[in-house]
Amino acid sequence: MKRVTIIGGGLAGAEAAWQLASRGVPSHLFEMRPAAATPAHRTGDLAELVCSNSLKSEQPQSAPWLLKQELRRLGSLLLRVAADCAVPGGQALVVDRERFAAGVTAAIAENGLIELRREELRELPEDGITIVASGPLTSDALAASIQRATGSDRLFFYDSISPIVDAETVDRTRAFPASRYGKGGEDYWNCPFSREEYDRFYDALTTAESYPLHEFEECRFFEACLPIEELARRGRDTLRFGPMKPVGLIDPRTGRRPWAVVQLRAENLRADSFNLVGFQNHLKFGEQARILRLIPGLENAAFLRYGQIHRNTYINAPQLLDARLALKRRPEIFFAGQISGVEGYVESIATGLLAGIAAAAAACGGDYAPPERATALGSLVHYVTQSDAKHYQPANITFDLLPPLEPPVRDRATRRETQCRLALDALERFARAHEPAFAA
Repeated sequence: MKRVTIIGGGLAGAEAAWQLASRGVPSHLFEMRPAAATPAHRTGDLAELVCSNSLKSEQPQSAPWLLKQELRRLGSLLLRVAADCAVPGGQALVVDRERFAAGVTAAIAENGLIELRREELRELPEDGITIVASGPLTSDALAASIQRATGSDRLFFYDSISPIVDAETVDRTRAFPASRYGKGGEDYWNCPFSREEYDRFYDALTTAESYPLHEFEECRFFEACLPIEELARRGRDTLRFGPMKPVGLIDPRTGRRPWAVVQLRAENLRADSFNLVGFQNHLKFGEQARILRLIPGLENAAFLRYGQIHRNTYINAPQLLDARLALKRRPEIFFAGQISGVEGYVESIATGLLAGIAAAAAACGGDYAPPERATALGSLVHYVTQSDAKHYQPANITFDLLPPLEPPVRDRATRRETQCRLALDALERFARAHEPAFAA
């Protein structure tokens, strides 16, 4: 049996390789790092997380929970590794990013059916089954090859990553540990603002200097991951109703709810560094140092990483892909991860898993049909492949992507519970039809 070629060792590529191996299909997994760097990655490990270390909510009957439940049922490697290196994060699945990437890398390297090749693949292969999972930072050379193969212009927007602060430099006489409404334990440190402190911070943020964009680059931010300064420019109270909302938190020093709050989330089990939740930005580093130290509790903070801006490349999937996540013009080429037009870590894992299963079926001459629309996985594929191509924008999993219930259910909790039950029932049918030949 010929090996499947996988381009990219991120979340989607690593999961795709594992799913192929689980079904006895060998693969070449090409990862250009560490020989070729990207603006966001720091190591050569596979599946390195760069924007956050959260794999979203684990609250039952939420859309992210449902998607993860489906992935677990289908034997996702990355969800299994995530469970092994989880750190406290309230109701979210938060991982130690270094242990997570190391665990995925070790599992892939030890699998005899996966040949990990540390080199850049600059062109799409001319023949053979290929999974393109090169991620949002696809190299210019490979992007040009994809453009030639698809006959479509390359699309891109800008995504940004949050600052990380040294935990020892946080003033814990001002910041306090708590989760909103007391749910999930004291998994976040909270920096509370008075109204005067918030106004001073807001004025500095909205007048700060950003890095200039190149003339040839069009600035298109993904709505769900807006830089903090862009969000602030929508109005003085926008942050207070967004990433700095104080609801569900009481400052123990005052016994009252703060005017606004910045939450800090542990980056690893040692809790020796914190991520500023929702504080992705593209300000100049000197400006970041000045403005972020206006946050109560961070006056003397040492920042281990500043926020950054980077290009995010993706294809116009509704125009180009079929329900197998394969190119309509070249059905032996599959796409997975953010380049396929999804947004988010778990969504990238999901498309990698599905592309791996579909490619395994193609390699073995078997049949493949995507999960039913009732599932989170099926709804994600439906969105990617059936949206309006003219106005397409990457999406996270939400209940809005799932089909409405018939007859309609008015009570929201009952509706969500019913959708999740129907989804998991439908997922079982897909799982039985595509059960791996053996466990990798």
